[in-house]
Amino acid sequence: MYPTSPGLQIWGNKRFEKRHQQPSQPVSQPSNNQTIQSNTNSIKNEQVPKSVCSELCLAGFRKAARVGQSACCFDCVPCSKGEISNKTDAINCITCPEDLWSNENRQKCVPKMIEYLSFNDSLGSALAIIACAFSVISVWILSIFIKFRDSPIVKANNRELSYVLLCGLTLCFSCSIIFIGKPHYISCIFRQVAFGVMFSICVSSLQAKTVIVIIAFKATNPSSKLRLWVESRWIPYSIVMFSSVMQLIICTIWLTAAIPFPQKNINSEIGKIILECNEGSTVMLYCMLGYLGFLATVCFIVAFLAKNLPGSFNEAKHITFSMLVFISVWLSFIPAYVSTKGKYVVVVEIFAILASSAGLLLCIFIPKIYVILLKPDMNIREKLTGK
Repeated sequence: MYPTSPGLQIWGNKRFEKRHQQPSQPVSQPSNNQTIQSNTNSIKNEQVPKSVCSELCLAGFRKAARVGQSACCFDCVPCSKGEISNKTDAINCITCPEDLWSNENRQKCVPKMIEYLSFNDSLGSALAIIACAFSVISVWILSIFIKFRDSPIVKANNRELSYVLLCGLTLCFSCSIIFIGKPHYISCIFRQVAFGVMFSICVSSLQAKTVIVIIAFKATNPSSKLRLWVESRWIPYSIVMFSSVMQLIICTIWLTAAIPFPQKNINSEIGKIILECNEGSTVMLYCMLGYLGFLATVCFIVAFLAKNLPGSFNEAKHITFSMLVFISVWLSFIPAYVSTKGKYVVVVEIFAILASSAGLLLCIFIPKIYVILLKPDMNIREKLTGK
């Protein structure tokens, strides 16, 4: 046998040398001044390396996965209007209830802004002041007509109808104020009815005045039977009563079938609740407006046919122009009314009421007031009749 020596072992027929390895040197730890290299920049070893793919999504944002990349890669997308997220890394945004809306940061739902045409609004207060001013002007003209009631220019075209027309215009200007302010059950019911009936009285009064002018000129023959109609007082008042009652019937059917009521409109404008009057039946609203248009058209045709009749006291020319203004205003009102939203729907209707009423007042009565106050020498029968 072969003697064995230290460090040698025999296993089978082979010798293996058992090497006594020296203990390995300890791995030196990086000092505080050493850094760990990342693929973007170097950070100190006591800091936790951050992901280079995506950051956390804050409240008000939601996570949107990137197409073709790993799940840890995503984009932070801000929530849409009307939606919120109140926690970090939200997957979906929460939709606010119908009466609430998201704040600017999209972190919580807040009550929607309530809007209506109020007297505190600059536009509402301006319209109210204009309506009151024209009402005062109408009352002032009425007082002048009553004071000079025996003058030829006042007596020329049925002064009683002039009184009715001035009272109706005063109420037309006043009823526009009902449209301003927070809608209530009573105001929603009466504002359209008052407007429709008052305008029917005004337009039918002009129609009656024009018919009387035509009858007066046709009755110049002493043997004409129309002279009895001229002297009769019931004919002009019958025209006014019949036309106004027809409009009142339409409004009564409207209130019976579908009564207007106040409502909160949450769909008209984004982020707002519009307080408005639901008219109940749009068809009946247009029936009321259509009847007014019919009266105005008949009055315009009659006045146009009578405008060339002789005599300086013939006011058919002024009635023709006033009806032209009236029809133009309301023809432009309908498309504007349909296309407008929110509180400006009420503004459009108030403007139409004020503009058409002012057209009637200025075209019919300002020329007469000019003669009464500034040209009294023309306020005699000979001048008015052209003799």
